[in-house]
Amino acid sequence: MAVRRLEPCVQLPLDEKTLKEVVTSARDWALMHGACMRSKTNYNEDILQFAPFALLPSVFPRKEFERAVNIQPILNELMHKVAHDHEFLTSSLKSTIEVDEFTGNMFKIYETVYNEGFAQQEVSLGLLRSDYMVHSYSDSVVKQVEINTIASSFGAISSKLTAFNRYVLRELGHEEKLENLPPNSALAGLCGGMIKAWKIYGNPKAVIMIVVEDVTYNICDQRFHEFYIRENHPDVGVLRRRYSDLKDQAKLTDNKALFVDGHEVAVVYYRTAYEPAQYGGAEGWKTRLLIERSKAIKCPSIHYHLAGTKKVQQALAHPGCLERFITDSAKVEAIREIFTGLYSLDFDEHGDRAVDMAIANPERYVLKPQREGGGNNVYGQKIREVVEKMKSSKERTAWILMERIAPPVQKNYIVRPGQNNLPEPTDVVSELGIFGVVIGDAEKILVNEQVGHMLRTKLSTVDEGGVAAGLGALDSPYLADL
Repeated sequence: MAVRRLEPCVQLPLDEKTLKEVVTSARDWALMHGACMRSKTNYNEDILQFAPFALLPSVFPRKEFERAVNIQPILNELMHKVAHDHEFLTSSLKSTIEVDEFTGNMFKIYETVYNEGFAQQEVSLGLLRSDYMVHSYSDSVVKQVEINTIASSFGAISSKLTAFNRYVLRELGHEEKLENLPPNSALAGLCGGMIKAWKIYGNPKAVIMIVVEDVTYNICDQRFHEFYIRENHPDVGVLRRRYSDLKDQAKLTDNKALFVDGHEVAVVYYRTAYEPAQYGGAEGWKTRLLIERSKAIKCPSIHYHLAGTKKVQQALAHPGCLERFITDSAKVEAIREIFTGLYSLDFDEHGDRAVDMAIANPERYVLKPQREGGGNNVYGQKIREVVEKMKSSKERTAWILMERIAPPVQKNYIVRPGQNNLPEPTDVVSELGIFGVVIGDAEKILVNEQVGHMLRTKLSTVDEGGVAAGLGALDSPYLADL
């Protein structure tokens, strides 16, 4: 079966004069509206460059966009209930924590605070992002790539991309097409989630603390959250702290209030701590435990973080598993429709079968470890090599095998910083992210919302597509009735 091809929203190629004019103005628009990052190759805190972008909004099936939007509250509910199911998290991650040190360290913290009791702060804040690709081999239904429960990025910049693409289409004389660009309020929605959590905490003098890495490249996407809160909620204090500095600055009071530099912290919003290197060794893990023991509302709490692991995602795809958390059969069926094939590599008959599948047809799958942030997956013939090497080792249980999604291809221009020549129209594929906010405790959900979207586009010949990793480009969906 051939991969589906979509016609772009504007006839391509553009003539050279038009292309040069619109690329030049589009670059300036991005720079002047903060659709920017710091350079990884020539890092300088004083200098920004525009984030790579798709010149035109990429065509996306309207029906499938609406499916992804409508299912987000159901996924919020699912992830919330998974995070609060100790037995399920324990059984799902049992084999993985034995061989994956990073997940094992997180689980030790989880077990510690679980045994001590979450009574200090039973409420958690989830700012989630569920990622999808349209699958050409399943009647072009969106299939979930993954769900992110920590540091779900690009809500802020993506909120600006709709305005960016409206500008580009107007410049090209296509005012009539603007109605097909869906509004995007991701920044307001995500910040709104933090504000609601801050209010639940109940101390108007307490602050929201945004925890970041030592060196921040994705600076605009992070800072826009701070600036939005300060502009729209000037009564709410916002701290920005590097994770590595908290080992000296973070303290707990006798009643488990978290204080940083004299400020009581109501909400901890992580934009780091999803990779082993970001912890910097034992001191970093002590910091995470200290914060988890506090009565600050965490985004994510350690159990939300574990609920977002690939191993848990795979476990949820097991027949009959969803009914453990969702009683409404229509909701269960809606979730099942978006799942693609997910397979354990445990040492049992199912894992052995998945190993054989990966070795026999590596091009049909993606091999995924328990990591976030892009650049960690294994693709193509490399899968056979990696799986054969570890098939007799416990190491394999730290990975999952996922059926590879075959998204439709279309033409677009990808514009990157430092390009000397005008871009050429090239084949690209897109990945849609839907943002959700969920707040609650083990007994009830207090807030459950879908709040916006993002679109990442990459060359069809490239495996990974992370923008922050330098492989993808920011985009927004152009909805079409296909």
